[in-house]
Amino acid sequence: RRWRIHADRFSWLGQDLLRLSSEQRRKIIGRDIAMIYQEPSRSLDPTAAIADQLEEAIPSELLEGSWWQRPFLRRKRAIALLHKVGIRDHKTILQSYPFQLSEGLCQKVMIAMAIAKNPKLLIADEPTTALESTTQAQLFRLLASFNQLRGMSILLISHELESVARYTQNLSVLYCGQLVESGETSNILSQPFHPYTDALVKSVPEFQPELAPKAPLYALPGSIPTLQHLPIGCRLGPRCPNARKECVKTPMQERLQNHFYSCHFPLQYKAEK
Repeated sequence: RRWRIHADRFSWLGQDLLRLSSEQRRKIIGRDIAMIYQEPSRSLDPTAAIADQLEEAIPSELLEGSWWQRPFLRRKRAIALLHKVGIRDHKTILQSYPFQLSEGLCQKVMIAMAIAKNPKLLIADEPTTALESTTQAQLFRLLASFNQLRGMSILLISHELESVARYTQNLSVLYCGQLVESGETSNILSQPFHPYTDALVKSVPEFQPELAPKAPLYALPGSIPTLQHLPIGCRLGPRCPNARKECVKTPMQERLQNHFYSCHFPLQYKAEK
């Protein structure tokens, strides 16, 4: 099935992908970008062994040698990839099927498949969903090592604000598909301009050292609207404690140094006044 692109801009490394054919786009994206998904056991093929799936993800151009050496080289490369993601018992894993592995091991296999082609960008969509806390920490450290040691850019999509604060350099906050704030992670979390970002920070106990024991955490009133009935203008408007009549208009993106926000009444300006 062919999907239509509705974005105004779609570029990669300075190249306008909207001007390319779908085949040219797939070639560039398939070469430079990889993705790992949430619920890894469902993303893997349940009818194929891990060895077959991992070896299939290895591009032929990365294998040096004659054609008759390819099977051996693929297996050798697959073992090396498993070692890179922290799996030592490669014999057992390669012979296993996804349903025989834990969610944590399946996610490590997914990461190994994603880095098999040495991508320049790795998109991690909720990579630690439904995983134990110790496994979550291992995976985040693993992703951080790829970024620091291999120069691989990582786009992390997550609701784990503590991990985002610890492992990311830049942060973009979205609410109902609307970009509300972006900039350096430390600046946004220490001085949020948008009420939604402020609510996220206040909802995490680790960011509220002055919070009394057993005190209730901050929460915005109301509930998240459905995508079929999104509010006009600022989508946080019906739940925002600072909303006014101007909020029925979509806020323009403003900039203060390297801090971007979309709000008619940013919190820091309110505090200064």
